Amino acid sequence: MTAELSAPGVFRRLAAIVYDCFLLFAVLFVATLIPALLLSPDIMANDAANDSVVHELNSPLGGGLYRAYLLSFIIVFYGWFWRKNGQTLGMQAWRIKLESADGGKPSWGQCLIRLCVAVPALGLAGLGYWWIWLDRDSLAWHDRASKTRLRSLPKGGKNKPVAKPAE
Repeated sequence: MTAELSAPGVFRRLAAIVYDCFLLFAVLFVATLIPALLLSPDIMANDAANDSVVHELNSPLGGGLYRAYLLSFIIVFYGWFWRKNGQTLGMQAWRIKLESADGGKPSWGQCLIRLCVAVPALGLAGLGYWWIWLDRDSLAWHDRASKTRLRSLPKGGKNKPVAKPAE
């Protein structure tokens, strides 16, 4: 009699994403502040010309290099959390854990594939997430593509997945 591990539902996954977006917003805010201060030190100057509410940032903060810079922060943010213990802070709050298909920690390659497929999965009206209702293993598009899976954790435990009763 074996127990099958349960996968979190769509709404629980989306709730974890919302939590993570708040933290990611703060991370990207600080990531933007660093080059803005380095490239525009006059922002911090206390003169009459800087008393306006809106400041213009230097043009290097608007190009492709800047976008790649922010994208690298997003990749490192998720990759580091997923590789460290399989959970972002939002996933910890909603008791969800990411693991490789073999039950171990996901590789950096799996994390990158997961991120690349998760964006269109969410962007297409969440179709890649709603897909778990049709999938026999309750996997989203990015779960399948990256050969990873999400597991529900019990309320009291940190690393033990919730088991579904055997039928």
